[in-house]
Amino acid sequence: MTPQKASTLCYIPLVGWVASIVMLASNRFREDRNVRFHAFQGLYIFVLWLFVEHVFSPITRSVGGMRNMGQMLQLVVMGTWVFMLVKTNQGVLFHLPILGELAERSVSEQK
Repeated sequence: MTPQKASTLCYIPLVGWVASIVMLASNRFREDRNVRFHAFQGLYIFVLWLFVEHVFSPITRSVGGMRNMGQMLQLVVMGTWVFMLVKTNQGVLFHLPILGELAERSVSEQK
């Protein structure tokens, strides 16, 4: 598997976290900084999805004026996954705001 394909797998919506963990645990990609960056960033997007799905959405459903806010944020996270799939498939190393910084820091701390 090429590093680009390995990186792209980390952004498959809702299941990319499995690929991310495999890439981080793999000896083959232990020295590949880009694959590790995408694996961490993919994991952080998944954590954001979990937060929106299980924490933010239930709170907004109970507040009258914010009923659709959780659904809108879920769409934003899903769109981010698709955007990153496209960018990574094109070979672009795109750093998302905040999540990209966290991923970069995680890769740096691993060395």
